[in-house]
Amino acid sequence: MNYLELRDLKARVIAFYLPQFYPTKENDEWWGPGFTEWTNVAKARPLFKGHAQPNIPGRLGFYDLRLRETRQEQAELARIHGIEGFCYWHYWFGNGVRVLDRVFDEVLSSGEPDFPFCLGWANETWTGIWHGAPKKILVEQNYPGETDDIEHFNYLARAFLDPRYIKLNGRPIFVIYKPLLMRDARRRLALWRKMAKDIGLPGLHFVGLSLMEAANIEDFGLDALIISKLGSTFTNSKLSFVQRAYWGIRRRLPLGSLRVIEYKKILRNLLFNPKQYPFPAYQCIVPNWDNTPRSGERGMVVIGSTPALFEEHVQLAVAHLDGLNPHERIVFLKSWNEWAEGNYIEPDRKYGELYLQALRRAISA
Repeated sequence: MNYLELRDLKARVIAFYLPQFYPTKENDEWWGPGFTEWTNVAKARPLFKGHAQPNIPGRLGFYDLRLRETRQEQAELARIHGIEGFCYWHYWFGNGVRVLDRVFDEVLSSGEPDFPFCLGWANETWTGIWHGAPKKILVEQNYPGETDDIEHFNYLARAFLDPRYIKLNGRPIFVIYKPLLMRDARRRLALWRKMAKDIGLPGLHFVGLSLMEAANIEDFGLDALIISKLGSTFTNSKLSFVQRAYWGIRRRLPLGSLRVIEYKKILRNLLFNPKQYPFPAYQCIVPNWDNTPRSGERGMVVIGSTPALFEEHVQLAVAHLDGLNPHERIVFLKSWNEWAEGNYIEPDRKYGELYLQALRRAISA
């Protein structure tokens, strides 16, 4: 299959990329030797009739991201199917504390794969919530002050100056997972904009993910938002037959219990009209969701997703981009490889590359 050039595409698709597919000393300490995201994926079991678990990877197998060959094959798959680049999740907890940084550091230092990327700062405290211990603090997110901000930027600058880094109007795109939780957000981002200009960049393009319905993003120093409506869709949905049968109830679902919704009923609700916002707002397309491998009976499950329905979902998202300049037609894909959330577009045993092919068809001009 031939590569698609950006000029051949109706959208600039950037896929969130999880690096937690190799063992680290922190995860060994918290969850046992050899823990990776595959540990949760492999132990998953169905919780109700028709529940598709476990999800087994296809072409790429149960890979180890320390292998450059795996990273290269991921990039080739993404490029062939029209994905512009990966948004690698980046973990900086303050005072120079980083985790899961090996994969991106190797991508940056080696120059391979030759595939575009940007970074998303996953700025939240890690707890034991996936394992039923939400009050257990594993590593706390801190914001020590300007000295740490400068150190953080100097680390990021190596990436911002890489020719592979994804930009908008020459400004590197930097995603912030939870801007509402970031102390001194406006001051910090103003400092980083100045430092970016000091190293020859025209600035930075800061994109918040979880702020969503804020009236004035400038209060947080942001330039744009990714509007992710999946959580609110679950919250507002009515009980499905599966849920009523599973819990043996007819009305109110127990707090923190399993929630199930049908993909065909929500694929439109996950999208929005960008014109309703007075600032740049980017769609977040979702192929599927099932985080029960992490959360068990406290999880949220989307049922009935198919490549054909996902293609319809993407087509609807692309239709909202009419009238925008080609470089502004940005759509974020959630996600490339969140296997323990059932939220991936990499090939699996059931569908192979059909979701990737659906994406390619939907965004091809």
